[in-house]
Amino acid sequence: MGEEILDAQAREKEVPKKQFMTFRCCNEIYGISLENVSEIIGLTQYTSIPETEDYIMGLINLRGKVIPVIDVRIRFGKEALEYNDRTSVIVIQVKETIIGLIVDGIEGVADICTDDILPPPSVSNLRAQSQKYVYGIGKVNSEVKLLLDPDKLIHDAEEEEYEEQEEE
Repeated sequence: MGEEILDAQAREKEVPKKQFMTFRCCNEIYGISLENVSEIIGLTQYTSIPETEDYIMGLINLRGKVIPVIDVRIRFGKEALEYNDRTSVIVIQVKETIIGLIVDGIEGVADICTDDILPPPSVSNLRAQSQKYVYGIGKVNSEVKLLLDPDKLIHDAEEEEYEEQEEE
């Protein structure tokens, strides 16, 4: 019996794991690779930017760096909610871009085996706005976490803006 436990532990060590910062948004739990997360802060006062997309809430000053903050809920095409004491900002960096993601609340860090990360199902009703940013489904015990592609979350907006300018 002791050998079985040791074998299970050895197998568990062999399977590579990735760490994800998990957060709540729109009654779903999302994850973003911990490699991209710089820090988590409480929502502070931001300065609005006129004539930008509705999900870009504005700019914050983070220790002398001015970074944009986006409301993930609005980015996903969902209804905006009033911010509360659980509302947090996950500061992420993707390549050279630093941005803050306003989320409903932080869940914690999840270790997900790479074997437990599946591609999102291609069911038509899952093609909602938020789903185009999901690159995988992470299984953790009995829960499912929607894993976000931070690059698409940030740069997809730039592409949309560019396409709109091209059309004009």
